[in-house]
Amino acid sequence: MNDEIILKRNCEAVLIPAGTKVTLQAGEPIVITQALGGSYTVIINGNMARIEARDADAIGQAPAPAATTTAPSEPAAVATDAKVDEEKVYEQLRTCYDPEIPVNIVDLGLVYDLQILPLPAGGNRVEIKMTLTAPGCGMGPVLQQDVETKVSGIPGVKEAAVFLVWDPPWSREMLSEAAKLQLGMM
Repeated sequence: MNDEIILKRNCEAVLIPAGTKVTLQAGEPIVITQALGGSYTVIINGNMARIEARDADAIGQAPAPAATTTAPSEPAAVATDAKVDEEKVYEQLRTCYDPEIPVNIVDLGLVYDLQILPLPAGGNRVEIKMTLTAPGCGMGPVLQQDVETKVSGIPGVKEAAVFLVWDPPWSREMLSEAAKLQLGMM
């Protein structure tokens, strides 16, 4: 990492922190600064951008293996009606990373509340209240979608809803001890 590489083909990216979608052009030099949670943070022309795993080949990377949440032989009906374990949800949330900070959203202290609600027709709805490190960050919808997608893949989850909240405002005191250690803040 941090070596300059050349984009092998055009690919979609999201500018950080604005959240603006762009198309990066083949032949452009980039530097990968972070490869966590199935996405890549890169520097291109002095700008930071996030590239999703589906475009890993464009930056010379093998796509990250998808997180498996159900056994291949497990029937969909069993997965849909399975009891949802809160720790499994937190496990999935730990695969979601802030694109600028190499720490997952749980250890960053961004997850404020998690509710697992049984649905009348079977299965569960998972509702998550989370915040961002800065209210004006354009990456909010990107992180929100990442969380919803990953949580929706858990057996027994029929619906996932992520709500961005701003109270209380995020502060460094919300970092876990592991995050502080990882970021050299201890």
